[in-house]
Amino acid sequence: MTMARRRLGRDGPEVSAIGLGCMGMSEFYGSRDEAESIATIRHALDRGVTFLDTADMYGVGRNEELVGRAIAGRRDEAFLATKFGNVRGADGSFGGVCGRPDYVRSACEASLKRLGVETIDLYYQHRVDPDVPIEETVGAMAELVAAGKVRFLGLSEAAPDTIRRAHATHPIAALQTEYSLWSRDVEAEVLPTVRSLGIGYVAYSPLGRGFLTGQFRTPDDFALDDTRRLHPRFQGENFDRNIALVREVEAMAKQKGCTAAQLALAWVLAQGEDIVPIPGTKRRAYLDQNIGALDIALSAEELARIERIFPAGAAAGDRYHARGMETLNR
Repeated sequence: MTMARRRLGRDGPEVSAIGLGCMGMSEFYGSRDEAESIATIRHALDRGVTFLDTADMYGVGRNEELVGRAIAGRRDEAFLATKFGNVRGADGSFGGVCGRPDYVRSACEASLKRLGVETIDLYYQHRVDPDVPIEETVGAMAELVAAGKVRFLGLSEAAPDTIRRAHATHPIAALQTEYSLWSRDVEAEVLPTVRSLGIGYVAYSPLGRGFLTGQFRTPDDFALDDTRRLHPRFQGENFDRNIALVREVEAMAKQKGCTAAQLALAWVLAQGEDIVPIPGTKRRAYLDQNIGALDIALSAEELARIERIFPAGAAAGDRYHARGMETLNR
């Protein structure tokens, strides 16, 4: 099968229609298996999934190193995206958000070294620093483009006005935020903003951090070190209300002859050719399953049925804990 391609924005790069989020390979989502993770990344390249997403904060740099090892000798096959801005100490402690120009430059140099590459294809500001004008941060990022260290610029979880100001400073190729059946707040203002500016949209957690796969039946299904336990949607009554919605998605998927995960991904893909989801996985089998979503066509009637099951705002609970919510849409 030839991998479908999508363009990030009017004038941006062409990438695989589905990407691979690598975060969980190094942190946050329970146990890790680096050998299988590296095999998964290489299998992604074999299947034509060339859009790889990482960040300097994932595993405190370890995820970039892992991705770098996985693509060694195959750099030309990968479209590599990474991020800066969430500051962490060597012990894993969180030190807030930083968008100062000097930090932008030093963070980029560190990421290039860990990845073992000369150029980053897409460089995102992971979270907006409210204490630094976006023009200063993006101005420093633009210098990295001029120096040949970065090809395209991106933002993550930025508000519409911030996106417009950033884009006026230097063209922004992609905006990344969470988008799935249970996280649809971007439909109100963010998606219309990026579309009006010709900016591509990258959907992270398109499977609701795995919840929409139907694999999890109780909060106890998550390992003790899995940070999803801390997210409101995975707790108490919220979990019960959300799993009831997922069971309806599962029932529809069964009738259609696909998995709940494939149906959820097909829904994201159907929201526009300018949207590229980047589901994360640590295993080759799930990667293949995700790729299968590209073969699922949803009729207008089926999309309407999904809308009835999972209308905007249907999910119970915030998508992050209180501290995480403070860093969004600014």
